[in-house]
Amino acid sequence: MNKIPSVNLADFLSDDAERKQKFINEIGDAYENIGFVALKGHFLDDELVGNLYAEIKKFFDLPTDVKEKYEIPGIGGQRGYVSFGKESAKGKKEGDLKEFWHFGQYVDADSKYAKEYPENVEVEELPSFNKVGKEAYQMLEKTAKYVLRSLALHLGLEETYFDNYIKKGNSILRPIHYPPITTEPKGAVRAAAHGDINLITLLMGAQGKGLQVQNHKGEWIDAIAEDDELMINVGDMLSRHSNNKLKSTIHRVTNPPKELWGTSRYSIPFFMHPVSDMKLDVLENCIDENNPKQFEDITAGEFLDERLRELGLKK
Repeated sequence: MNKIPSVNLADFLSDDAERKQKFINEIGDAYENIGFVALKGHFLDDELVGNLYAEIKKFFDLPTDVKEKYEIPGIGGQRGYVSFGKESAKGKKEGDLKEFWHFGQYVDADSKYAKEYPENVEVEELPSFNKVGKEAYQMLEKTAKYVLRSLALHLGLEETYFDNYIKKGNSILRPIHYPPITTEPKGAVRAAAHGDINLITLLMGAQGKGLQVQNHKGEWIDAIAEDDELMINVGDMLSRHSNNKLKSTIHRVTNPPKELWGTSRYSIPFFMHPVSDMKLDVLENCIDENNPKQFEDITAGEFLDERLRELGLKK
């Protein structure tokens, strides 16, 4: 595959069995071959998208000392602000050329996950920031639920197989700011080549060059979404669970050409995580004599902890 396929969630949500099956076939084929799709028909409307970008630009424009008061020690960067250059890709010494914010799951005080999940961090200077972030989080979570339902059917599972694992799951909404580049980067890029940790990632802000995906031949291809599309890819958790039937594809964000160094880039990935006690053991119906079991048994929480240490976000 040399381009990212485009699908429309409206097909899956329709009452027409043929349209629904067409969507399942298209997304399943894309995830077996390249690991990425561009998705129309999601639950984010233009007004919400516009409001979210406006709020995150206001936040990243705040003075550094104001932003840094929202950097919370001891939680592995799971909520609030993470400052420029803190995160690096697995196996890479140089920090990525980005700063970012984390919105996490919203749970009631009596939820069994209330002690596990850090609280979301309120930005005093921006009264609408957290409200808009929460609304976008919930619309992306809703979109992800139906994408996972289609993948459950593709894998021969019951349609709602993933529903209970993602309900109150440890998902993260991460607005990212790639600031203007002021000096020649020494081996650093905006986001070095990596695979995602989670089940699936829904990415806002892939309009324009920068995001690249590695195909099976090892070639880097541009992943550019239309204005009304989200880019959605498989993460390592889903790849493990499906015995690598669904591919977690290596991707990166390259530095722009020198004439565009003075520009910022913003992107907003939503990392769909399950609850920590979900078993990621390889599904029995993804094992056969040609595809023996490739991965050890592990829970989602154990796998996440392992990967956060590799990324330098947890000690």
